[in-house]
Order: sequence, then C-alpha cells, then structure tokens
Amino acid sequence: MAQPVLELHQLTKRFRGPAAIGPVSLTVSRGEAVALLGPSGAGKSTLLRLALGLLRPDAGEVRFLGAPIGPGDHAARRRIGYVVQGGGLFPHLTAAANTTLVARHLGWAAERVRARLAELAALARLPADALERHPGALSSGQAQRVSLIRALMLDPELLVLDEPLGALDPITRAGLQEDLRAAFRALSKTVVLVTHDLAEAAFLADRLVLLRDGRVVQAGTLEDLARHPADPFVARFVGAHRALVLPEVR
Repeated sequence: MAQPVLELHQLTKRFRGPAAIGPVSLTVSRGEAVALLGPSGAGKSTLLRLALGLLRPDAGEVRFLGAPIGPGDHAARRRIGYVVQGGGLFPHLTAAANTTLVARHLGWAAERVRARLAELAALARLPADALERHPGALSSGQAQRVSLIRALMLDPELLVLDEPLGALDPITRAGLQEDLRAAFRALSKTVVLVTHDLAEAAFLADRLVLLRDGRVVQAGTLEDLARHPADPFVARFVGAHRALVLPEVR
C-alpha cells in the first residue's frame, strides 16, 4: 500500500454555531490525485486550510508525512506547494521573481534557480518572455501557469490547488486542465485539488470526495458517484453535471 502523505483524523472546525467542518477523516496516499468538490458553502476551502495547517481544528488531527502539522509549522509547509485562488502573485515582482522568491530566500545557488525555473517553465508551457513581465502584463492563463511554477519550485511532497481555474474563460481553462494533468503525471505528484466542477474533478483526479455542509457525503470515482450514489444529494449533484461528464448514464 502507498505511503500516506496527508491524513485527516476526525477533523472538526466551528466558527459560530454548528460545525463548519466535520467530523471529517481522509487519507491521501503518495502519488494520488484527490479532488474535494461540492457546492458553494460545502466547506471545501476551509477543509483545505485545515489540511495545510493554516487553521487549527477544534477537534481531530492533521498529519503530513506521518507528523502533526498546524499553524506555525513553516518547515512542513515548505514541502507543500500551494496554488491559491486567483494566483496570489506579487504585483511588483516579475513572473521570474515571483516563482523563485522562496528558493532565493533559502539560499539556492543562482544556477540551480535558473535551471529549475527553465525546467518548470517548459513543463508549464510558459513562454520565456513571459517570465520577465509583471503579473499585470500577463494573460490570466499565463498568470495561473506562473502560480503553478511557483508552487512546484521547491519540488514539494504535496501539491494543493484551491479552485485555480475558476476565473478563466472556457478555452483557457480547458488548455490549463490538459497541462495540469500532464504535469501531475510527469512529476508523479501527490495532489489535492479543490473545485466545484465535477467534470474538472473527474478529469484531473483519481478519487473524488464530495462534501456537503462540511462533511464527506461520498468518496470514489466518478463512476461510483454516478452509478451508486450514497444518497439523493449525490444523485442530484452528479445529475446537474451529467450531460458534461457522463452522457451515457441516463
């Protein structure tokens, strides 16, 4: 059995009133791509922040590579590449400076930085001239490619993407989906992806985890969710996307 990279044990998180998350338990194994999906307000991004150690759970534990992770654990988070919603690029830095900022801060040799940047730019299909531009001069698709390169720069053990393609037009989004899937396979990365789009989740992930009201309703492949829904909500969620992702299921 593959080694667990990320383990969530009975996580619960409250902000006000009823639990916003949990209890939730989930294990992501090495080399696996898992998509967290569900409607708006299902708790996807909150669960992701708990998994990253950016929020402290009220109950339960998060383990990364077998060790607990929580707020302030910066060494562990350097081993996690994070693509945030909207890209999160620093507007005053060029694309190259954005992607290499942490590597330079950690004292990487200049030649090592240049070689890693060239390798990842080729993988992400980012034109060389785009690296010298500031974020405001990049297209939306190029900015997302820069964000991906930045997340991969330190060769992380885990790659996390929080709805990275949601604001893109359909053509740009489709192209980036293809490139993301190719990158996952080329690098054999362990991936956790957050999306509300079932077609995108099925295209990019090995396993889908459907959330509702902060709890896991069902986990499995698209085929599992479509043909053996755990409850009426799962059937409705899949049915809303059926024409796009599983046209043969009636």
